[in-house]
Amino acid sequence: MTSPVLADPRLIVGLDLPSIDAARAMVDGLGDAVESYKIGLTLLARPGGVAFAHALRARGKRVFQDWKLHDIGAQVEGAARAVAEGGCDLLTVHAHPQVMRGAVKGRDAAGSDTKILGVTVLTSLSDADLVELGHADTAAALVERRVRQALDCGVDGVVSSPLEAARVREIATAAGRPDFLIVTPGVRPAGAEAGDQQRVATPAQALAAGATHLVVARPIVADASPVAVAARIAAEMRGSPA
Repeated sequence: MTSPVLADPRLIVGLDLPSIDAARAMVDGLGDAVESYKIGLTLLARPGGVAFAHALRARGKRVFQDWKLHDIGAQVEGAARAVAEGGCDLLTVHAHPQVMRGAVKGRDAAGSDTKILGVTVLTSLSDADLVELGHADTAAALVERRVRQALDCGVDGVVSSPLEAARVREIATAAGRPDFLIVTPGVRPAGAEAGDQQRVATPAQALAAGATHLVVARPIVADASPVAVAARIAAEMRGSPA
């Protein structure tokens, strides 16, 4: 299908759907309106899930494999190398130093241009949730600490909520990394429901704060007219000063 709307590669559509068939149908329906997709654990864990990710990339799409790897360094190194060798544009790991160092080492061994992203604090977590998990820091403080660690470990960027993006950009710029990627889930068009996200913003707000990529799932894939929603979001992004 060919879409008359202009895609924005900074818009990453999360294929948060129950089956590979449903995800494939969504990609076919969106056509040229979307260039970049996130594939999460639900699809990656299904038989054929990784093959589906590779097939999307073979179609010329940018693919974000959202594994959120978290294990001992050697295991993460091996997994990151395997993902990078298979072909992947963005790969997530938890933003813990041993994990991030292992991922960078594995990616480099693969000789790949896969970008490694450290997941700072999940956007579904509030400050109260962090207390329950045993953290003394607020989400903002924990994100800041993990961003500094990510920079030290040499990853390519982080995943953080739009509410922390401005501070992440300040820290990265001060560290001499203006190219540091800031990928923000928890992005909702004006008037959309937050769902299970706690720390959200509109596309324009996220980009103005310093985000480089926006992940949007349910507002697009759950709408009766996903192409129209993707087009509106892309238009809002092109109008942003970022």
